[in-house]
Amino acid sequence: MASQVYFWNLRASMKAPYAERIKKLLGRTGFAKHVTSGELAAVKIHFGERGVTGHVQPLMVRPILDELVRAGARPFLTDASTLYVGQRGEAVSHAMQAALHGYDPLLMGAPVIIADGLKGASQVALPVPGGKHFQKAFIAADIAEADLLISINHLKGHELAGFGGALKNIGMGAASKQGKMQQHVTTGPKVDIAACKGCGACVGICAAQALALADAAVSAGNPNPEKPRQTIRLDQSRCVGCGACFLACKHGGLTIDWQTDVQGFMERMMEYAAAVLLSRPKPSLHITFVTSVTPDCDCMGFSDAPICPDIGVLASLDPVAIDQAGIDLVNMAEPLWPSHLPKGLKTGQDKFLALRPSMPPAMGLEYAEALGLGSREYELVAL
Repeated sequence: MASQVYFWNLRASMKAPYAERIKKLLGRTGFAKHVTSGELAAVKIHFGERGVTGHVQPLMVRPILDELVRAGARPFLTDASTLYVGQRGEAVSHAMQAALHGYDPLLMGAPVIIADGLKGASQVALPVPGGKHFQKAFIAADIAEADLLISINHLKGHELAGFGGALKNIGMGAASKQGKMQQHVTTGPKVDIAACKGCGACVGICAAQALALADAAVSAGNPNPEKPRQTIRLDQSRCVGCGACFLACKHGGLTIDWQTDVQGFMERMMEYAAAVLLSRPKPSLHITFVTSVTPDCDCMGFSDAPICPDIGVLASLDPVAIDQAGIDLVNMAEPLWPSHLPKGLKTGQDKFLALRPSMPPAMGLEYAEALGLGSREYELVAL
C-alpha cells in the first residue's frame, strides 16, 4: 500500500511565508493527533561539523519546534556522538558545535541535549525485530526514552551509505558509539601507499589507533632508499571501520574497500533504524529538506557544490517512503555543474549512483521495507 509523502516546493508569498507553509505541511501529516500534552519530543537532527554550510539551518527549524509546542509537546534538539574524532565526538564539544551553528536554546525555544551522554556511553539496548545481523541495538538513551521522535533530515550524498536521509539520520545517528561500531565493523579502509603523502592527518583522527606512519619500501613507491618517505600503515586488527580516515585523507591514500560487504553495512544500519522506530508506541514524524543536495555528508567539514537545484521540503510518517521520494525527486531534477556529477548525466538518471557506482541500486531501502519500516510505494501530495 502506498504511503503518503507531503511536499512543499518552496514557493511562498506575503500571505503564506515559510512558517505558514511549514505549519500546513506538518498539519497534513496528522502527527499532532498523536501528541499528548507534556510529552518529551526528541528532535533528531545533524548540527553539522565545523565548516559545513549545507546543513539544515536553525531559521528553518524554529517553526517546526513552534508547531510541536503548539501541539502540546516539549521538544529538545538532539544527536548522538560520532565515532570519529571531531567537533561532535563527545557531548561538550558537540553542544558547543550546535551553538556555533546557531542552535542556541534561547533562540530555538528548545534545549540541545546530546542523547548518548557525556562520552557516548549512555545507551539502551533495544530489540531488532526480524533482524538477521543483530538481535539488539545500542541506542542513545535520551532518544530511546523520549515520548516522541521527530527526525529532521538533510538529503545529500554519503561516502559509505550512498545517500543520507531519514533512515540514516535515525539508524546511524541515533546509535551510541558502541552501536556505530557495530554497524561499521566490516568497512575498513583500503590503503594506497603510492597515493599517500605521509601527512599524518588520518593518524590523528583515528580513535582506534589503527593507523600509523612508517618508512615506505622501495617497491611501494619510494625510489630513493637514501631518503625514505613515510606512508600510512593499517593495523586491521584494531580497525573498527568508522570511516573517519576517509574524511581526513585528501590525497586518495585511504579509500573505501569496495570488496567489503557494503550491502551488509546498509542492512545493519536499517536494522538499527528498525530498533529505534519499531519499538515506539506512537508513529514518528520525518521531515526532509531536499535543499543544498551536496555530494557528501554534513560530517565532512565542508559543503561542496550541490548536484541539483533546491527542490523542496517533504514530510511523512513513513521513513522508507520519504527517502524513496527524496531520491526520486533528486533524480528527476536537472543536474548541476560544476559539481562532482560526471559530465553528460541526464535528467532522470540516478545521481547518487553516478557519484558512487559501486553502491547497491536500492541503497538499502528494499531491506528497510522488508523489515516493516515502511513502503517504497508512495503518493506525493503537493501543498
